[in-house]
Amino acid sequence: MGTKTDDAAGAKGAAGTGAEADEVTGAGKPETVDVTKSDAADAAGPEGAAPEAAEAADADAENAENAAADDDVDADVVARPAGSAGVGQGAAAVVSAALGVIGLSGGWLGTIAGARSNIMGQLETKQSASVSDQLQAMYGDSWQATALVAGFFAAAALVVGFLVLVRPAFGAPGQEQAPWIKSVAWAGVALGVIGLILAVAKYSDLLLGLPSAPS
Repeated sequence: MGTKTDDAAGAKGAAGTGAEADEVTGAGKPETVDVTKSDAADAAGPEGAAPEAAEAADADAENAENAAADDDVDADVVARPAGSAGVGQGAAAVVSAALGVIGLSGGWLGTIAGARSNIMGQLETKQSASVSDQLQAMYGDSWQATALVAGFFAAAALVVGFLVLVRPAFGAPGQEQAPWIKSVAWAGVALGVIGLILAVAKYSDLLLGLPSAPS
């Protein structure tokens, strides 16, 4: 009887030990799974951060490219108007100076206008008219016509030269005008003022007026 009891106790103990082992084994499985999941999460952490870092690097590279493209566009926008504006302003300054020279001389148009007025005076003046009337019809009117045309060219030179000088203040305030453009434009303005004064003086007989006929 004592032997059976000991055998039963031993079997029971062995069974208990096996159950405990099963419990330990069963309890260990979730712990193993949890450790594996945490390790996988830790391993996936850097991999998940890698795409974000790559996206950030791509965004920085794209921003740098866009900034470089904007700088190139700004440089082109600044350079092209400067060149085109310089060419146009230079041409206008030369035109102003040329108009000023024509305003001083009257040009071929003034010569034609004076000759036409002379012919018209000869046709309209009667032979019985006084000498002073004949002088006015044949010479005074033609000189005034020449002075009128010269004054028109002088005024045009003055206006064009003034517009060239004030153009940077309205079109491109940040751009510096070439010195030679300013010089030529100022020359056109000066010639225009002188020509305009001479034309007014000649038209009103203040300068080189029509001589008086002897009585």
